[in-house]
Amino acid sequence: MNDPDQKQPDDKTSSAAAESSRKSEVDQRIGPASPQDAGSLDARRESTGISPGRCGVKIEYKHSLAIRWMHWINFPLLALMIYSGLLIYRADSQHEGLNAHRVYRVGLGSWTLFRLFPPWFYHSLDLKFQLARGPGYHFFFMWFFALNGVAYVLYTLLSGESRDLVPNRSSFTEAIEVTLHDLGLRKNRLPRCKFNGAQRLAYTGVIFMGAGSLLTGLAIYKPTQLHVITALLGGCAIRWKRSGAWG
Repeated sequence: MNDPDQKQPDDKTSSAAAESSRKSEVDQRIGPASPQDAGSLDARRESTGISPGRCGVKIEYKHSLAIRWMHWINFPLLALMIYSGLLIYRADSQHEGLNAHRVYRVGLGSWTLFRLFPPWFYHSLDLKFQLARGPGYHFFFMWFFALNGVAYVLYTLLSGESRDLVPNRSSFTEAIEVTLHDLGLRKNRLPRCKFNGAQRLAYTGVIFMGAGSLLTGLAIYKPTQLHVITALLGGCAIRWKRSGAWG
């Protein structure tokens, strides 16, 4: 017979005890949540039984939506510019024996290792002699590529993301460490950061390479109207220099 003075546990007390026991089990599995992680992810996995103050998975986007869009816009633009560039390369191969392949080749001085590109390469891609169409496509899509590049630079400057991209004083040393680590020559753990030194140098270098390609392309596109840029880049002979540096 039950003692009338003894209190029976109600449902709320039982639920609180079960919740406390479950929190203890979660803390043993994943440890207490840090102040940075607490409350950062509202959508929790019910299967793990993690309480609202804990999170098992933290999703952090490395690149903003604008950066991702600008990168994906560059993909078809560069593909089209490569295609139109191949049409220009093909036109240089049209007349065998008449200064053929003098521009697009790999070699040293008068010695040529190989020429860009062999006939079978163009035949496999069904590329015909279309010199007028090649530069037309190339310079048309160049403007979209330039606008996208300008938008990218302005966005990184105005949003403050340039602080994570521009190399700092330790970037060169860190880039060497990253290279040795990727080659398996160094086992030290790399520091956790958004962009390491090698990435900072690469991303910043790509911006300067894109600007150089744009300026040399403009010098070829309008050598008379843009004679100042053409003169600064070496005059009409810029075609030969650009082929070796950017082509």
